[in-house]
Amino acid sequence: MMDQPYNRRNFIKTAAVAGIGLGFNLSAAPVWVKEKGNRVGIIGLDTSHSTAFTKELNKADAGDTYYGYKVVAAYPQGSTDIESSTKRIPGYTEEVKKHGVKIVDSIKALLKEVDVVLLETNDGRPRLEQAMQVLKAGKPMFIDKPVAASLHDTVAIYDAAKQYKVPVFSTSSLRYMPSVQEAAQGKVGKILGADTYSPATIEKSHPDLFWYGIHGVESLFTLMGTGCKSVTRTQTENTEIVVGIWEDGRVGTFRGTRNGKHDYGGTVYGEKGNMSLGPYGGYNALLSEIVKFFQTGNLPVKPEETLEIYAFMEAADESKRQGGKSVTIQSVMQKSRS
Repeated sequence: MMDQPYNRRNFIKTAAVAGIGLGFNLSAAPVWVKEKGNRVGIIGLDTSHSTAFTKELNKADAGDTYYGYKVVAAYPQGSTDIESSTKRIPGYTEEVKKHGVKIVDSIKALLKEVDVVLLETNDGRPRLEQAMQVLKAGKPMFIDKPVAASLHDTVAIYDAAKQYKVPVFSTSSLRYMPSVQEAAQGKVGKILGADTYSPATIEKSHPDLFWYGIHGVESLFTLMGTGCKSVTRTQTENTEIVVGIWEDGRVGTFRGTRNGKHDYGGTVYGEKGNMSLGPYGGYNALLSEIVKFFQTGNLPVKPEETLEIYAFMEAADESKRQGGKSVTIQSVMQKSRS
């Protein structure tokens, strides 16, 4: 396909979430065939994920654990105005340099050095512009949370990935919390419902749940799957309660907290009984899935599911704007394409 100027509106107009009847299958993109190369590049050194992934991939005794993938280059610039991010960049830059990582001054320069990309910028606002450079270069990409700072941009990134035939996936590491995976794989039988919780710190430049609530919402969808129909949100100064109704009548809830001990967990309700979720298991399970994705091109999480997760969080924001009224997933998807 010829490389054409990017038009955000045209990308957004064709996207949809599976199961809501909008007729667009993001998983139908042609299968990508991996070219030889295991050089990893990082965009954004303003998150602890960047240093954690680098330390694990580049450790001397990694052996074949990660198929030989190593971080070889990084572009440090992340957020320009979120203090919790900007203050990390100098220290994290020095940290990855200790592991043999070359620091470059642009994404263009990075893409000349690497085969695959970890998009780690903590700030979702520049993600669309950053991702477009990677996609046009044909580099497979993992996008850390949040995919972007709006549902519009999230849809546009996945649509662009389809156009350029480049595999992309995104997830929170909470998807791979051991107990969540056990339940999702059938430990309690068919899942009848679930309640999850996580910190839900708010960043004013992002929709409320995109910044940190995404972790607990990702856990919820790992258990419940796609098919959420409507969302209702109740909010106080320190707590979020978001209730989703699935098309088959199941109910899933997310509780976000902003005070007390920051923890992750919940309860899943199954045909064989109920099960508590937790504790959090760290980054390594996610990192294993990332390198398998780089090695095979197979998507661990379908685009339709990721888009529905972000539509769920956008619907929660819309419910807040409407004083707690129920908001459909379909309505926010349609609005994102207008």
